[in-house]
Amino acid sequence: MFFDIPFEVPYLLTLLLVIPLVGAILTLFMGGKREKYAKYVAGLFSGVTAVLASLLLFTADVGVYNESYTWIETIGLKMSYILQVDGLSILMVFLTGLLVFMVTLFSSKESNRPNYFFALMLAMEVGLMGVYMSADYFLFYIMWEVTLIPMYFMISWYGGPRRHYAAIKFFIYTHVASLVMLIGIFALVFQAASGGVADFSFAAVLAGSFSETFQSLVFLLLFFGFAVKMPAVPFHTWLPDAHTEAPTAGSVLLAGVMLKMGSYGIIRVCLEATPEGAAHWQSLMIAVGLLAIVYGAYACIAQKDLKKMVAFSSISHMGMVMLGIACLSEIGVEWAIFQMFAHGLITAILFMICGMAGHNIGTREIPLLGGIASKMPVFAGFMMFGFMASLGLPGLIGFWAEFGIIFSFYEYGAANSMIWVIVFCLLSLLLTAGYYLWAMQRTLFGRLTAKIDLSHIHDVSRVESIAMGAICAFILLFGFWPDAVLGFIEPYVQGLTSLGVI
Repeated sequence: MFFDIPFEVPYLLTLLLVIPLVGAILTLFMGGKREKYAKYVAGLFSGVTAVLASLLLFTADVGVYNESYTWIETIGLKMSYILQVDGLSILMVFLTGLLVFMVTLFSSKESNRPNYFFALMLAMEVGLMGVYMSADYFLFYIMWEVTLIPMYFMISWYGGPRRHYAAIKFFIYTHVASLVMLIGIFALVFQAASGGVADFSFAAVLAGSFSETFQSLVFLLLFFGFAVKMPAVPFHTWLPDAHTEAPTAGSVLLAGVMLKMGSYGIIRVCLEATPEGAAHWQSLMIAVGLLAIVYGAYACIAQKDLKKMVAFSSISHMGMVMLGIACLSEIGVEWAIFQMFAHGLITAILFMICGMAGHNIGTREIPLLGGIASKMPVFAGFMMFGFMASLGLPGLIGFWAEFGIIFSFYEYGAANSMIWVIVFCLLSLLLTAGYYLWAMQRTLFGRLTAKIDLSHIHDVSRVESIAMGAICAFILLFGFWPDAVLGFIEPYVQGLTSLGVI
């Protein structure tokens, strides 16, 4: 934490759920003549939520905010409303609050049923906050499913020409995967049941005793559910379609925080509850991670749509997260969590840039663009900053994330006489630099394109600049001061080590 605040906010974690929920309900019913005020209501409630989420970063002991109440208790079954934050979840809670508020500012010009649009964003925030703060498996699953509904409608109502196809594909892939995950959760809970009571709390399950065979089988169920969400190759095909058709706000939240639900679940559930299963399937996780890294980077080179290129880059960078987790080492998991946070900030900028290209220029097709920097210098500056951050330029947050993960994988390879596999990581770095620099050169520089009408284009607005500038400031801040982020992560990872999880 940066410094300690001398006070506590009562029921802070519950407020992080209630405030956006109230905002979503109020915004939803602001139809007719009142719909022009929906953005102000959404901005107020998302702003308050962001401030409260930020307070967690300045709390000496976040354990004071743990909340636990019995929800359902009947014969042989106990489900509880338990909220808590630690070094794994605190950054995701902060990132959710920050991005929802910034994307609300960025989308302030939305004129197509803005009350529904902003209500969907706030509803999504409720589910995301719930996933990252839940300490009960039943509550975790409910919040997991809650995130799917508003994202489905956001793509289906506000997306591009193929929005209905993309929305249905997104929902089917992720919902089916979550049902498989639910089977794994049931297996854990009922196997850990003590005294004949199936307690869904994290603590009760972690106190259970599981055989190595049981952990190996259940790990596969859980891993499949979370890997599809990341998404991992070959279950990734829903992501490029969803990103390409989703509105800018949907893409920012999808890439910035929703994809992290998958990697968060692998660490929180798979590693904590089934560590022997993770060790048994370590080679599978490494293979999936390497495949995603190389395939995602290679696919980016072939893309003509700027937004689809960024979507495939997310597959590659989330493959980095998978690889860090798969090392099953303290340094690997630590930098994987760091990459989750870094990728959330960077992709927010990238998808905002893609959204402005579509709205302000009229196309996202790279071959149709060229020389835009002379007409839109601020836009060009943000694009260059986002691309440089994503390819891992030293001094920006993406560099530390990729450096730490590659170093941890180097240690794994050296310890297992497989140091040659580091070549796949280095190949992905070369490909990443290649497709970003090539896309930037074709989009921003050279002669102005004659293939599209440039008479109507306009540069970034003041509100858009504020939203993107704030995110860029965090990318730069944590690029020069990574220990500010690692200070939250290290105690959690050390706890995993002391428990023998990694």
